[in-house]
Amino acid sequence: MNAHDQGREPTSAASSPIDNSADNSSTTSAGNSPTGNSADNSAATSSSTSAPLTDSAVSLIKGTDPRTGEPNGIAYVTLNRPDKLNSLTLPVLDELISIARAIRRDRAIRVVILSGAGGNFSAGLDFASALKSPAKLARTFAPRPWRGTNTFQEAPWAWRRLPIPVIAAVEGYCFGGGVQIAAAADYRFTSADASWSVLEAKWGLVPDMSGIASLKQILPIDTAKRLAMTGEILTGEKAAELGLASEVSSDPIAAAEELAHQLIARSPDSVAYAKRLFDETWAKGPRATFFKERVRQARLLTLQNTRIAQKLGRETKSTGNAHSSADNRRLTKFLPRSVR
Repeated sequence: MNAHDQGREPTSAASSPIDNSADNSSTTSAGNSPTGNSADNSAATSSSTSAPLTDSAVSLIKGTDPRTGEPNGIAYVTLNRPDKLNSLTLPVLDELISIARAIRRDRAIRVVILSGAGGNFSAGLDFASALKSPAKLARTFAPRPWRGTNTFQEAPWAWRRLPIPVIAAVEGYCFGGGVQIAAAADYRFTSADASWSVLEAKWGLVPDMSGIASLKQILPIDTAKRLAMTGEILTGEKAAELGLASEVSSDPIAAAEELAHQLIARSPDSVAYAKRLFDETWAKGPRATFFKERVRQARLLTLQNTRIAQKLGRETKSTGNAHSSADNRRLTKFLPRSVR
């Protein structure tokens, strides 16, 4: 959880929002990208969306192929409170969990792109809003034994649970809970001038929205401790240098779309198992990892999508580059994901 400060931090996401009126066109569909940042980009063109963002605090849009109008397998999930810097209220946390679960049930969705409307990812928890309802805040903090998370933790971790890749596209402020949502993604593109901070330290807190679990997977322990203890603010460029972000891009949405197209050119089952294998064995030794490899591979060898991938590989004489027009024309040949 976190709130906000002065200087390079927003003054308050709840009471004194930065005027983003110049960027608020991003709350509707501009060009072919849901945030309007990639209208002139070929990657965005191939990921045209079917509807503008709604008034919901978290928007879900399924991308479509501009040539056919059919779904292309990309789901755009956008934090949509631009006038509040996409700060996180308790209802927003509930929406994030609900949307993640809906995506899990939809096996036609192949990749998720997480972003924020209005030029910011998220400035963290909106404390003013959360503290208005102490009883609900207490319920939100209570863990669900069957999942091992409370609502604060599940809102980011639900994206790690998905059997499909999740890509975060970060611009502007990415503070506190925003960092923890981004860290739960499988890959993170950031603009060079974005502002990242594990800001809970400023308020005498620790990153409790699954942040410890995700940060310890993506950062060396000394770096994770330093960021969690100091709450220092990093540029996107520095965040990528440290490993908090994966890669710097002048257009994070377009970069996320380009990677998404590479991913959907592969079997949805092998992609799902690759993600699962890394997540479930990252802290385990070689013997346990070898066992999981064998089990997952044995099942893949029985699946129809594996045979389709092998056939496409022979047809295209693939050299490993999945992002070719030939591959993209054949995406419809894959069946919906079998892996849960």
